[in-house]
Amino acid sequence: MTWLETVIIAIVEGLTEFLPVSSTGHMIITQNLLGIPQGDPFVHAFTFIIQFGAILSVVCLYWKRFFQFDHTPAPAGSNMWQRLKHKYYFYWLLIVGVIPAVVIGLLAKKSGLLDWLLDSVLVVAIMLVVGGVFMLLCDKLFNKGSDDNKVNEKRAFNIGLYQCISVIPGVSRSMATIVGGMTQGLTRKRAAEFSFFLAVPTMAGATLLDLLDLLKEDAAWATPHNITMLLLGCVVAFVVALLAMKWFVAFLTKYGFKAFGIYRIIVGGIIIVLLLTGHSLAMVD
Repeated sequence: MTWLETVIIAIVEGLTEFLPVSSTGHMIITQNLLGIPQGDPFVHAFTFIIQFGAILSVVCLYWKRFFQFDHTPAPAGSNMWQRLKHKYYFYWLLIVGVIPAVVIGLLAKKSGLLDWLLDSVLVVAIMLVVGGVFMLLCDKLFNKGSDDNKVNEKRAFNIGLYQCISVIPGVSRSMATIVGGMTQGLTRKRAAEFSFFLAVPTMAGATLLDLLDLLKEDAAWATPHNITMLLLGCVVAFVVALLAMKWFVAFLTKYGFKAFGIYRIIVGGIIIVLLLTGHSLAMVD
């Protein structure tokens, strides 16, 4: 990958990570448009690792809430575990929410299903359209959230189950978790914010696994050029995501999912037509 390709893909990642349009799907589409060979272990790892760079923007933007502790007294008669959970309840909810993704993600990776899905532009296109149609309906179906409803253990686990659907490129982790939160009675804003928080442990784990796999398979990839590309991609994705995230929360709260649904259907539909008519997405063959 060249410097320009790295910057372009990182910008796409930063713009789409928190939008319900599938950042992984858009990176796969972008890689195909740029003519980057698919199936390369480093390209696969790059796709996940720079997502973690974008996710770190959550910690930066919401640092007061991300590093929060409950200093109120625990209920009378609480044991040591209950007192710890009371104080670190925010982090406990993240652990509960990430458990389904850990199980499903490991199974998908071990079976080779994840790598196969990452190589399929057609899967991305189909899921963009399917998700787009769903998003045109979800505001009416699940727009009954209440400010009185907060994230608890049950809601966190159920949102984590929804997150597992996003193992399929084109689904969108953001969409799956936000909709998952709305089905649990959360407002769009509260569901979006918990989606951001849950992304941190999820993508941290995925990044660590990819790095370990790369080092285990063949450390020859760790050239100064590739390491520089990873660092550059993470930095660019971080900065762009920081700007995009603040805009997204305001837009979603006010307008809902309709615009994103229409966008997904148009992009996915165009790609499906191109692929079915025998055209290549690569701008340069």
